[in-house]
Amino acid sequence: MNLVSGAEWILDFFAKLSTQEAALYLLAQNVLQYAICIIAGQILLSVFSERRICPEPAPLERNEVLLSLSCVFLNTVVAVVGFTMWKSGVITIRRSTDPQTVILDVVCLLLLMDFLMYVTHRICHIPFIYPWVHQTHHIYDNPRPLSLFVLNPIEVFGFGFLWLSVLVCYQSTWLGVVIYLLLNATWGTLGHLGVEPLPDFWTKIPVLGRLTTSRFHAQHHQLKDRNFGFYTDFWDSLFKSISETYRKPLQ
Repeated sequence: MNLVSGAEWILDFFAKLSTQEAALYLLAQNVLQYAICIIAGQILLSVFSERRICPEPAPLERNEVLLSLSCVFLNTVVAVVGFTMWKSGVITIRRSTDPQTVILDVVCLLLLMDFLMYVTHRICHIPFIYPWVHQTHHIYDNPRPLSLFVLNPIEVFGFGFLWLSVLVCYQSTWLGVVIYLLLNATWGTLGHLGVEPLPDFWTKIPVLGRLTTSRFHAQHHQLKDRNFGFYTDFWDSLFKSISETYRKPLQ
């Protein structure tokens, strides 16, 4: 089965599913993603343990685990809503697997979400909004891989429906959506390692150096008024919200 026929088969398969059947598949996908992110994060944490960028977190708490599991469930709810929007024609997913088209979709999705998530992240830090929406994520300011999923339910739904809104407005290819979601999970995992796998010269590389590192988001956990971006530091640089020490050598 080639890529084109594979994409056709997957979309046709999901088109035949009931909402209940799709929910089971989407729950399994979210549980698998949860497990992979945490396992991969723990491996990186072990390999790069000497490049710690924040103090070690306190012992794992029961509430921390419960919040992370609720995030998995609520992400599944968002995915099911997206599935019903797709089946009803509100969201259109194109079937093209043309490499140039897919790459364009991935870049557009990353840029759109990078800007929108920067804006909403700053809104979440407004004092009268912060305790109700975003403070939960900052309870654990020394992150570990699990911290990626420790979110207030309002925040999970907020970011989830922001993503669905982008899909309503931007008709992406199926493969573009899949690659974006994989990159999003990768960035989220890297941002909550507590160690820095990338070398110090990374931030000096043209273009690539604008992509955020583990240190970038770890600094946000320590300095709540800095480093609001997700995939790039472009908006933080533009709006002067980037940490002054971000590009200084770790050692």
